[in-house]
Amino acid sequence: MTSDVSKNATENRKWSRADIPDQSGRVVVVTGANTGLGYHTAAVLAFRGAHVVLAVRSPEKGNAALARIVAAKPQADITLQELDLSSLDSVRAAAEALRSTYPRIDLLINNAGVMWTPRQTTKDGFEMQFGTNHLGHFALTGLLLDRLIPVRGSRVVTVSSLGHRIRAAIHFDDLQWERGYDRVAAYGQSKLANLLFTYELQRRLAADPDAATIAVAAHPGGSNTELARHLPRMVRPLSNLLAPVLFQSAEMGALPTLRAATDPSVAGGQYYGPDGFLEQRGHPKLVQSSLASHDEELQRRLWAVSEELTGVHFPV
Repeated sequence: MTSDVSKNATENRKWSRADIPDQSGRVVVVTGANTGLGYHTAAVLAFRGAHVVLAVRSPEKGNAALARIVAAKPQADITLQELDLSSLDSVRAAAEALRSTYPRIDLLINNAGVMWTPRQTTKDGFEMQFGTNHLGHFALTGLLLDRLIPVRGSRVVTVSSLGHRIRAAIHFDDLQWERGYDRVAAYGQSKLANLLFTYELQRRLAADPDAATIAVAAHPGGSNTELARHLPRMVRPLSNLLAPVLFQSAEMGALPTLRAATDPSVAGGQYYGPDGFLEQRGHPKLVQSSLASHDEELQRRLWAVSEELTGVHFPV
């Protein structure tokens, strides 16, 4: 009864950074942590005492982010790991480096991403958004998961988007968009894939009696970050006009991820997003993803294809 009352009290007020428990002793890996949502996620966790690894594509930008965090809190325990999610070789090298350094990992936060890019391919020939947002994180998670599985309270948090509802489907007949490219639909595919991956991973973890890890997802709503740099020119004036209504700061946008990563009441397979109008902005709360994201057959099929494309097989 006391637990239920406490949970209801939490849901009836605005969850904020002040609710994050002490993170001392925890090892956290955050992808795309040099800017935007990833930076604020990493910074807050470092401020709360975690040892945070900034997993970033650009060491130069990563070092700048690290310096900003240390300047704000000189005792912050923070390191850098080079990681290019658009290259499976880089993912494997980063995973090997992390495995050799950390016998345990408490939090893996799959945050990095690209949005609405012009037609490009990764170093392995995958469509850039699907390859970076989904396949890169799928491979990284699989290669690190045995460092999380025995750790009580460990979590894999994957950042999706409201875009998982917009013209989103998994195009198994043309996953790499070789027959015609639609940047918005390709982004939707990658963000839907993030959720399908999370739910399938959670089901596998729940079925493993030795796994202490849960898989959770979050989305930032409309956040003012560099992710929107590929916004089509014709849309930019309207976006700027609606920005005060639809967009919030990256600091606020990071809160759903932080809640998914740290709130003791979070359960595996849950999804967190802003509590405001159309989930565009506000404080984090438990939200619902699309019906397609809960299709178990779709989850299993994408998992099998992802294993085949990356060559990574999970220990669950």
